[in-house]
Amino acid sequence: MPPGPSAPQDEWAPPLGATLDRMGLAHVIAPDVAPERADYIVYAPDSGLQDFTPFTRARAVLSLWAGVEAIVANPTLTMPLARMVGGGLTEGMVEWVTGHVLRHHLGMDRHIVNPDNDWTLRPPPLAAERRVTVLGLGALGSAVAQALARIGFNVSGWSRRPKQMPGISCYSGDTGLAEALRDAEFVILLLPGTRATENTLNRDTLALLARGAFVLNPGRGPLIDDAALITALDEGQVAHATLDVFRREPLPQDHPFWGHPGVTVTPHVASHTRPHLGAEVIAENIRRSEAGAPLLHLVDRSAGY
Repeated sequence: MPPGPSAPQDEWAPPLGATLDRMGLAHVIAPDVAPERADYIVYAPDSGLQDFTPFTRARAVLSLWAGVEAIVANPTLTMPLARMVGGGLTEGMVEWVTGHVLRHHLGMDRHIVNPDNDWTLRPPPLAAERRVTVLGLGALGSAVAQALARIGFNVSGWSRRPKQMPGISCYSGDTGLAEALRDAEFVILLLPGTRATENTLNRDTLALLARGAFVLNPGRGPLIDDAALITALDEGQVAHATLDVFRREPLPQDHPFWGHPGVTVTPHVASHTRPHLGAEVIAENIRRSEAGAPLLHLVDRSAGY
């Protein structure tokens, strides 16, 4: 099946075909194969495919995205569903988050846009003096937390289930969330999009942050209560929010985020699957399935990710 609008056939077919060839797996990659003849569905959630009932032979749906909230509850999807882990997603996320954290940590905006030629000496604090909290310690969140800790930031992380990571102060559960957020100067949201995580940052949790904190959301739009964030920005509780994901995408032109001086909007570019790397992940799962081995990165339908 075709991966969909965000994964054009001409970008994905060559690297996937070459990888399957190297693994010795016979294959036909086609956008118009009859549903009853398809063995695997390589899937992007924006492809428009919603009814999986005709795919009676399909052994798995292999998603090109890390997020599967748009498909996980689909009642017609009865075959195994695997999400994308790797494929350049981790590297891209680490680079985006690190760049924007350093931008705010070092106060780069003050010098990049400086029409008054201000020469006021205001050296930034050192990274070790900054408390950074990463919400979500999955594959992406763990990599981001470790990268920031290596630079020297004082990093905490929160996850639904208890975790341990060297050099990271790990919290879990409702009480742990409050502890992780209290006095944080940077908050990075990398939680999955579920009912339980919606509005994780709201009026009450934003009030726990250090005054003048920075918020970065490259995870899921609904993780933040938009109105509460704008109020926190207007009142100075949050100094700046750099947002890559939104409840509606593209972000409507009349949304207040566009014109707010304390908000940076990036167009969902923090982390994308690269075809030459994602093909390796897809092909490996096909190889495993053909060999009768368990698929990698299977989605837990009950948890939603």
